[in-house]
Amino acid sequence: MMRIYLPVGILLLWCLMALAGPLLPLEPDRIDLPHILAGPGVEYLLGNDDLGRPILDRLVMGARTSFVVAVGVVLVSSLVGVLAGAVAAYAGGWVDLLLMRIIDVFLAFPGILLAIALAGVMGPGIDNVIIALFVVGWVGYARLARAQILSLKRRDHVIAAVALGTGHVRIITRHLLPLIAAPLIIEATFGIAGIVIAEAGLSFLGLGVQPPAASWGSMIRDGARYMLVAPHMVLAPGLAILLVVLAVNLLGDRLRDWLDVRSARSVIERKNW
Repeated sequence: MMRIYLPVGILLLWCLMALAGPLLPLEPDRIDLPHILAGPGVEYLLGNDDLGRPILDRLVMGARTSFVVAVGVVLVSSLVGVLAGAVAAYAGGWVDLLLMRIIDVFLAFPGILLAIALAGVMGPGIDNVIIALFVVGWVGYARLARAQILSLKRRDHVIAAVALGTGHVRIITRHLLPLIAAPLIIEATFGIAGIVIAEAGLSFLGLGVQPPAASWGSMIRDGARYMLVAPHMVLAPGLAILLVVLAVNLLGDRLRDWLDVRSARSVIERKNW
């Protein structure tokens, strides 16, 4: 049970920090010169950075940044990707061929490099980060949705719905999309982990949120210069990224085990044997 409670607890803490952070009496931008590079203590649990700002407060506000980017990118990417992949697979013909050629173009470039290029062209900012990561992220959902729809659109219940004169939109939304919800949910969970890392990477390069706004990636960038004298500046946001990504991946593995009927059936058969 610990295998599921621990990642769920970490993700709930992350969500709580992101949602309740603005409501808490935090001062992430308050400069305290006497406490520059001060280590963790009673007054400041995680210490202070190179400007004397409390790292704990900035860590909480950085959680909001990563949460907004991750949720926003995954929602938009999954919606657009699933819609494009489902329509292309169901329609077939030149529509499917056109989508595949577009996907091939996007896959010709490494995802993170394309996101860096787009963020560099559009300029820094959380909105541009979301757009850049969306342009890269929708491709995976489109490929998955297309592959699943191609394997399902010749099923008996779909053929029967077509014979009864059911509209194409209703067939896609009522007879096809519910059947591919499980793999899409799993893809979305793993996508959140990738977006958290990508947002931190863009912020580390200076292409994410701009000072004085807090981001885990920018906190690591600021602390990299003081690794020998103030390692807590890097350890705090680094461990936060590690725990969130690890929790999302563990939860994704558990969801895959629960939602994969064939895998669950094989486990039951081995136990009975």
